[in-house]
This record gives sequence, structure tokens and C-alpha cells, in this order.
Amino acid sequence: MRADKAKVTRLLKTAAGQIEGVLKMIEEDRYCLEISSQIMAAQNVLKRANREVISAHMAGCVRDAESPEEREEKLEEILTLLEKLL
Repeated sequence: MRADKAKVTRLLKTAAGQIEGVLKMIEEDRYCLEISSQIMAAQNVLKRANREVISAHMAGCVRDAESPEEREEKLEEILTLLEKLL
């Protein structure tokens, strides 16, 4: 992985902490919209982590492909991933 491992790790640990907090909120029977707000916050952190990984992939793996065929294969992989994201 070419992404900044420390940054991605920090983001994922933040998301994990938020998810643990959401689980606790559910156990405490907290207000639905408070729970939903915290779920969205965790999703946003996960999106930031994913964006970091994808950006590093494009800047490194795709750019450094050794042949046009390999570059095309990597671009196709990105398009497949974007279809899932969208």
C-alpha cells in the first residue's frame, strides 16, 4: 500500500472509536437522530480513509505501471471500484 499508513491508520482508528460510541448509544437507548448523526460522522471518516488509499493508488500504482496494458488494467480496476462507490 502506498498511502500514508499513519494517516490511514489514524482515520480508521477514529472511525472504530466512533462506531464503538454508536454501539454504546444504542445500548443506552439514545435519541435516534443523535445515533444517526454519529453514524454519518463515522461514514465520513471512512470515506476520507478510502479517498487517501485510492489517491495513493492512482498517484503510485497506476502512474508507475510498467506497460500500457498494465496501466489500462489498473484504470479498469479503479472504474470498477468507482461503480461500487457511486
